[in-house]
Amino acid sequence: MIAAIFIGAAGGVVSGLLGVGGGILFVPALTLALSLSQIKAEATSLLAIIPVALIGAARQHRYGNVRVRDAAVLGVLSALGVLAGVALANVLPQRALKLSFAALMLLVAAQFLRRWHRNRIKTG
Repeated sequence: MIAAIFIGAAGGVVSGLLGVGGGILFVPALTLALSLSQIKAEATSLLAIIPVALIGAARQHRYGNVRVRDAAVLGVLSALGVLAGVALANVLPQRALKLSFAALMLLVAAQFLRRWHRNRIKTG
């Protein structure tokens, strides 16, 4: 339990500093440190997003930054995407899930490096 709390806090701080989604850090940490399966690690990461998203949406709504109709459409489509993702994750082998997640991590790293390089050129 203490390891899980530490992973969550450290992942939140690092992802906030780097501007990446926490799942990029949480999923590998949960599989490596807590020996969760890829499916359980991904599910845990997705479940952890719910309270953060609700709090963030509520605050942004108070500031007038939320278009409720667009948010509702996005919410419904996201739920459908989750159902499709769960169905796919349940039929794919564990190795395929790990390799797919690793490929996603590489793409995020490449995007992060590209942004860093672009900003470095702008600031000269």
